[in-house]
Amino acid sequence: MNPCGLGGRELEKTVGSFQFPDLSYATDMQSVAGKSGEPSPGLIRGIGLGSATALNMIDMIGVGPFITMPLIVGAMGGPQAILGWVAGAALATCDGLVTAELSSALPGSGGTYHFLSEIYGPKRLGRLISFLFIWQLSFSAPLSIASGAIGLAGYTSYFFPNLEHQFAARNWGLQIPLLGTLQVRWIISGATFLAIGMVVFATVLLYRKITSIGWMSKLLLVGVLSTMAWIILSGFSHFHASLAFNFPPGAFRLSDAFFLGLGSAMLVASYDYWGYYNICYLGDEVKNPSKTIPRAMLLSILLVACLYIATNVSIMGVLPWQEIAGPGQSNRGLYVISVFMQQIYGTWAAKIATALVMWAAFASVFSLMLGYSRVPYAAALDGNYFRAFARVHPRLHFPHVSLLALGCVAVPFCFLSLKDVIAALVVIRILLQFLIQAIGAIVLRIRRPDLPRPFRMWLYPLPAILAIAGFLFILVSRPNFLREIRYAMVILIAGLVIYFVRSWRNREWPFERTGAATAEAMSG
Repeated sequence: MNPCGLGGRELEKTVGSFQFPDLSYATDMQSVAGKSGEPSPGLIRGIGLGSATALNMIDMIGVGPFITMPLIVGAMGGPQAILGWVAGAALATCDGLVTAELSSALPGSGGTYHFLSEIYGPKRLGRLISFLFIWQLSFSAPLSIASGAIGLAGYTSYFFPNLEHQFAARNWGLQIPLLGTLQVRWIISGATFLAIGMVVFATVLLYRKITSIGWMSKLLLVGVLSTMAWIILSGFSHFHASLAFNFPPGAFRLSDAFFLGLGSAMLVASYDYWGYYNICYLGDEVKNPSKTIPRAMLLSILLVACLYIATNVSIMGVLPWQEIAGPGQSNRGLYVISVFMQQIYGTWAAKIATALVMWAAFASVFSLMLGYSRVPYAAALDGNYFRAFARVHPRLHFPHVSLLALGCVAVPFCFLSLKDVIAALVVIRILLQFLIQAIGAIVLRIRRPDLPRPFRMWLYPLPAILAIAGFLFILVSRPNFLREIRYAMVILIAGLVIYFVRSWRNREWPFERTGAATAEAMSG
């Protein structure tokens, strides 16, 4: 989660059923940049396999599956959309094996930031690549938050249909040399302003001491898990195979249209599965991390895949797929769960289900803002991001600059459609995170073959190659795929310029002073 799930390290403090230590964020996030496998002072290895798997699953299962089903069914054009979920799970498994080996070989907190730094050299290329990871997160994280806010506004439209009335819809373009035209479509409606309001409201709630936030997340979590259980049980108790398997003619014909649809469906499914790697950010607090982290990732992917597939089959066994696919094309009527419950039980159930999904959507916005606001802060403490992000509120003791920056960037993304937000988010992450990490796993094997690896990816290097191939397939097997790639390239180029300017000013790699090194070489 996925990007809409409950995010990262805050789960340790907020999941009431697990007795985890109450750790301060100041100590906690400084360890994110740590490079050793030893736990940082004050951290306790208290997370076992069961807890690690549960934390991952909670992080993966957010509002995503409730708001993205129309997008996947619309992309595939029928119940064969289940292939998108299956292929997405397979891709997540391959990338999970890559991440599992990296977390085993490079134990400690920090996740991708730590991996990229170590693989490519913390004082050299790795410093640049880990900076670019944080830099892209400054855009992809607000996109994740905006997706949850847009989903919440979409479901609120079930209660107030006038929210979907569009006051304006404009296409904006900017010609960029060598890259082509950067295109953005802005939508202004009542739902847009509601989404912005949710981002602001979540920011206000989080602008306080961390010790007063735990009860909020516990309360929000209950709604997420309850909603999914109710949907699955209701769907299978009213299941009609004639609807669930009503495939259109040529549904499985391997045509260009089929692969374009599969690529689009996998893009959205990848968005829903993301989150399986978040246990890596807790590496310093996991019991026997070299074994527990890989097992937790693979087990959580398997269990969440079963839940997603069961949810989608149960819904398609009640509603005709044409009714599900329509909202994904128009960006209106995205409240499929509301229609589903109304079909089974009536209006009363639809209203309750709508409220529960809105609850889950706000939970995702709240949790993502909390977790992601600590990542630039951690990199700034490591000296590898803008110094302002390392500031802590003098009275409330939380990284307020990072939180406010995240909220401010998320606001303009609320003017985009849900489909465009997810596409931009996934493409940026693939190009500037997942591809580099999958390639890095192979690079690390070549550069440091003797590095202890308690867990080795099965059938090496096949999972890494399949992960790379899967991500490349998602990038290019979609209509108008160059649009989001241009977004990512603009972010990449801007990040490179900023990094090299900062490095030149600070005399860091590749502009570090070499006089001492030269003198040492001459004396040798």
